[in-house]
Amino acid sequence: MTSAPRTLFDKLWDAHVVVPETDSAPAVLYIDLHLIHEVTSPQAFAELRARGLKPRRPDRTKATMDHSTPTLPAGPDGRLPYYTKASETQVETLARNCAEFGIELFDMGSAGRGIVHVIAPEQGFTQPGMTIVCGDSHTSTHGAFGSLAFGIGTSEVGHVLATQCLLQRKPKSMSITVEGELAPGVGAKDVILHVIGAIGVNGGTGHVIEYRGSTIRAMDMEQRMTLCNMSIEAGARAGMVAPDETTFEYVRRTPHAPADFDAAVAGWRRLRTDDGAKFDAEVVIDAKDIRPTLTWGTHPGTAIAVDEPIPAAGDAAAKKGLDYMHFDAGHPLEGTPVDVVFVGSCTNGRLRDLREVAAVLKGRKVAPNVRMLVVPGSEIVKREAEAEGIDRIVREAGAEWREPGCSMCIAMNGDLVAPGQLAVSTSNRNFEGRQGPGSRTLLASPLSAAWAAVNGKVSDPRELFAEKKAVA
Repeated sequence: MTSAPRTLFDKLWDAHVVVPETDSAPAVLYIDLHLIHEVTSPQAFAELRARGLKPRRPDRTKATMDHSTPTLPAGPDGRLPYYTKASETQVETLARNCAEFGIELFDMGSAGRGIVHVIAPEQGFTQPGMTIVCGDSHTSTHGAFGSLAFGIGTSEVGHVLATQCLLQRKPKSMSITVEGELAPGVGAKDVILHVIGAIGVNGGTGHVIEYRGSTIRAMDMEQRMTLCNMSIEAGARAGMVAPDETTFEYVRRTPHAPADFDAAVAGWRRLRTDDGAKFDAEVVIDAKDIRPTLTWGTHPGTAIAVDEPIPAAGDAAAKKGLDYMHFDAGHPLEGTPVDVVFVGSCTNGRLRDLREVAAVLKGRKVAPNVRMLVVPGSEIVKREAEAEGIDRIVREAGAEWREPGCSMCIAMNGDLVAPGQLAVSTSNRNFEGRQGPGSRTLLASPLSAAWAAVNGKVSDPRELFAEKKAVA
């Protein structure tokens, strides 16, 4: 008997179900890779200790320090400038917990440390076909490799540590197909912001999204990670892209690629949605409709093209967002004065992102009214960027080149946007006060961010390509 066609998500789910779900109980799902950091893990380890338990598979858990870590170097005394004592305690606690329970840790002295969703792919821990969880919303990043990856709560972190399994109800499936070639100046961040603007912050609720189409297939792995990273901002449980030659070549170059790589690839090639498989929801987008995109309000769904007028408030929440941002409907974001520009985060802190920023900054200066931070996503990204001279370009332009970490994305480490200041940020969330009390955030691509920094105002990065065309 021939089985019914299945989606990529169906295949990943079915391969990891230990106990099927019933009307009265969720499924028990096996977890291949568990990632932890200093903020959401202390309570989980405390629970293990209280119950006299040990991690079931410590080899399948990897830890790093990223959220609370300073992005300024150590002082003359060798001490790192932690923002608060609590931040330092979080980092010290993670080190003790990993040592006690035998978990590999990329600590502050590690050459491989960085943001959790940057280092796991570059180390090769993230691989196609896996289930991956972390106590962090943007775990969906790893779905770019054809894995089922999602964020979990602190109590669930403890559950996974103890059992290597998780209780889950099966979400529905959604396909988002993007077809066509992106215009110069338009990138993966613009694509996902456009998607969220189109379907809304609740458009993916209860679903796992598979991104499909020629536009997605043309993206490299770093672009696909940007895309999947923000799936949660559309309300989705996870986002994923079917693995292909681009995926295999990326994994092949990592330190922890499978020893029998050809055999692994043979299995990974089966990780695709079958012809005729049905999704619970489908969305189709034409790439030519996507322009450089930013947010105007206080959630990622308030995404519009840079030259598009800010829409009138349709409800009380939108009116509140406009008031908080000090914006008026009917005016485009283009031309809005900017105070701060942040380049970094698990969304856009990779080498490709820094190369794009450097290409804009080279031979130019950051506007005198703008403070710009450029924060690599990992120590590896930092070293590779410095080998290409990107740090020198950034500094010569008048921007700050920092140590790796989450930094201003979540502003837990002292990298803050001051009250009332407007930041153009390559991060993933623009909630009230996300980047500091009273801060105002416009989410944008690395190109849009860098071009805003140079001009001192929100600007259309397509101008850069028009300049090149005119010169040619």
